[in-house]
Amino acid sequence: MATLRELKTRIGSVSSSEKITGAMKMISSAKVHKNEQELRRLLPFKSQLQQIMGHILSSDVNFTSPLIEEREVKRVGLVLFGSDDGLCGAYNLNIFKKLLEEVAELRHTYGGGVAITVFPVGKKVARACTHLKVEGIDVRILDDVNSKMLPAKVDDFTLTLKTAFTEKEFDTVKVVYMKFFSISRQRPTVDTLFPVKEELLLEGAGEGVKKENRLYIFEPDPNRIFNEVLPMFVLSMMQEITIENRASEQAARVMAMQAANDNAKKLNEELQLEYNKLRQQSITTELLDILGGQVER
Repeated sequence: MATLRELKTRIGSVSSSEKITGAMKMISSAKVHKNEQELRRLLPFKSQLQQIMGHILSSDVNFTSPLIEEREVKRVGLVLFGSDDGLCGAYNLNIFKKLLEEVAELRHTYGGGVAITVFPVGKKVARACTHLKVEGIDVRILDDVNSKMLPAKVDDFTLTLKTAFTEKEFDTVKVVYMKFFSISRQRPTVDTLFPVKEELLLEGAGEGVKKENRLYIFEPDPNRIFNEVLPMFVLSMMQEITIENRASEQAARVMAMQAANDNAKKLNEELQLEYNKLRQQSITTELLDILGGQVER
């Protein structure tokens, strides 16, 4: 049985852990709100690009762009977004499971001979991918590409993927990440980065675009505008994915710290109860000793 001193030490340790997890929860919660603000600032820009593309695509013009070229899929690039830090529950595990599901889906769709190159973003998923000993899967870790990279680095990374697609190193590039809905809800998601899908471009165009297009005069020609705006849209899409992934990571950390804080409180209550019982037992024993000594006199 533990002594009073040992129990008091354990109670102090648990109380410290409770304060630490509470503080970490508050920090992660603040980071979630910061990422939500970044998303709100980015979305109008992306929506405006979608409207421009929607108007252009709805005009009677044949468009050509290497970024929308669809070809037989033999080589796939998979970008896997994770975290560089821990203490975020099953966040990285769920993303890695989604990667394995996507690999199985790709092989089912395009055949077992499809070559897959994984680009892990984040130390945790990079470490997991190094243990991925599967034939036909190559893991490529790029310097300075991590979950905390600045927007300029996100653009550089996206342009690297764009070059790999246009030079036919990959026939398609997909992104596996955690989509953010709220602090309590995130979902592993797979989006296609290249080739860019027409339905994605028309998504934010709104209703009645073809009718409105009669009022537009495109200068220079629509095809040139399309090829100028499309890379900007892809960059905005990758920025959005990066921010959503960060928000999801922090949200997962909030939930993990809340669970840890609740467990610490519960353990603290149990230890405090045990301490009080042992202290009461010790007082009772001392009183009985005193009374026993008086009877002997």
